[in-house]
Amino acid sequence: MRSISEIVAPSNFWPSAVNIGLNTNIFEINLINLILVLGILFYYGKGVLINFLESRERAISNTIRDAEERNAEATEKLQRARIRLQQAEIKADEIRISGLMQMDKERRDLVDAADKDLNGLEDSKNYSIRFEKQRAIDQVRQQVSRLASERALENLNNRLTNELHLRLIDYHIGLLRAMAKKST
Repeated sequence: MRSISEIVAPSNFWPSAVNIGLNTNIFEINLINLILVLGILFYYGKGVLINFLESRERAISNTIRDAEERNAEATEKLQRARIRLQQAEIKADEIRISGLMQMDKERRDLVDAADKDLNGLEDSKNYSIRFEKQRAIDQVRQQVSRLASERALENLNNRLTNELHLRLIDYHIGLLRAMAKKST
């Protein structure tokens, strides 16, 4: 069997070349290949691996730094939120106290207004009672006066005779004449 070097370039072309042969032992070849691959990887891959690890370290470091900054921001925001919460609780307490005071004031105002209305109604009731009482008294007086007038007229009609009636007329005529003389 011919070697690869003889296929590519005949041996007379390479006068001082060493004849390279093809090793067909798989175990030896694999071990040599593995060592060669690892050596090449180590030689060329060391820089890439170091660069990769350094960039990974920078990325992890940046991520940690960003996380710490976000943690600091979150802590600061949490502190501000707690302060705002305390202020809101204080404000809520003030509003609740103010509301209770306002409610108590309005309750007192309503009670005072109800008392005032009650007093007004009481005064109105008393005025109505006095008015009705006065009206009833006036009606009774009118009835008594009417009844007294009717009785007096009845008594007068019963006692008044024609002769007494003529004398009364003459008396009044005399009074009118006397008044007429005084005025002239």
